Amino acid sequence: MGYPNDRKYSTDHEWVLVDGNVATVGISHHAQDALGEIVHVELPAVGKVFKKGDSAAEVESVKAVSDVYAPVSGTVAAVNSGLEGNEGTVNSDPHEAGWLFKLTLSNPAEVDALLDSAAYGDHAGNDF
Repeated sequence: MGYPNDRKYSTDHEWVLVDGNVATVGISHHAQDALGEIVHVELPAVGKVFKKGDSAAEVESVKAVSDVYAPVSGTVAAVNSGLEGNEGTVNSDPHEAGWLFKLTLSNPAEVDALLDSAAYGDHAGNDF
């Protein structure tokens, strides 16, 4: 199998799918698998500004609470409110319906520094 080729990945296991100047952010299959069953997601407020590497959200599983870092800098344009009460979507569909938030990019060049799917697969151990 593999990770979707249409997005970039951080070494912290977030993915980014860019459409124009908006980046949709989620956690990778590897991350959700390592966390186990997701029981709560704390999403950022729309309008909040993040720099690359800032803690932007939290994902709580039966094992741990983990920060989700902004893989690129930007302003939160939307959050996935569909996850409220349906947190398991992050486990069952991490690369599509389980997205977390969208950022309006403030520095689009940061996307270029992220890993492509092959490099991320190597980083994550190609477990997917």
